[in-house]
This record gives sequence, structure tokens and C-alpha cells, in this order.
Amino acid sequence: MSTFLALLESWGYWGLLIAAFVAGSVFPFSSEAVLTAMQLAGLDPIRLFIFATIGNVAGSMFNYGIGTLGKMEWIEKYLHVKREKVERTSRWMERYGAWIGIFCFLPILGSVIAVTLGFTRANPWISLLTIAIGKAARYALLIFVVAQI
Repeated sequence: MSTFLALLESWGYWGLLIAAFVAGSVFPFSSEAVLTAMQLAGLDPIRLFIFATIGNVAGSMFNYGIGTLGKMEWIEKYLHVKREKVERTSRWMERYGAWIGIFCFLPILGSVIAVTLGFTRANPWISLLTIAIGKAARYALLIFVVAQI
């Protein structure tokens, strides 16, 4: 894993975008580690914020797209998202709509939320907006904290 992190870091901002995409999708990865290393190495925090946010939002929208396929069997088999989690998140959707996308920044649960947004055919524009708000807030906070070190 450390070799992979070093490779992504050597690619600069584009490596961070890739790391953030992978982390934003259902694949387990930590873009926060890559972003922190790059920020501590002196890369521009604003550009780090932009690339990380774009990549992570794209990863969540990838999950949304997978959810639109609407095959619960595929979601369970290939994404390892249990039916119960999708059903529980669907109940939240009935109450709050696509606005729950703001919580896609949460580890593990965020992927379930994004898949469920797609599965329930939530408004893609509101989903994109709310996902972007949540992801941007998380990266802004992380960059602020790292800047204090």
C-alpha cells in the first residue's frame, strides 16, 4: 500500500484525483493520507482541495451510476453493499430525498448512500450538489487541520 501511495504522490495533483476517485467509490482507500502527504510536501492547498473534491465527487457519482443499474444482486455481490443497508438508507431517502447526499463524506456509509441515491433514482443534480457540498467541507476541514501542523 505504501508503494501505491508513493506512486500516487509522485503523480502530483492527478495522483490525488485518482486516489480521491478510488476512495469516493466503493473501493477501500484513503485519499486523506495522499492529500496530507502532498500538503506537508508543500503542494498548493487550493489545488489539492480542488483535485481531491473533484475526484471524490466523481467516485460517489460512479457509485450513483452503479446504483441506477437497479440490480440488488449485483450491488450485493460486486459492491459488497448489503440489501439491509440499502433498504435502511432508502427509508431516509423517503424522508429527506436526495439531500442525504451531503452525508456521502462519511466512511463506508457514504458509499451506501451514493449507491442508494442511484438505486432509488434520486434527482441526479441535487445528488451531485449535496455530495459535492459534503465532500468539499470534509477536504476543507482536513486541509485546515493539516495547515495547523
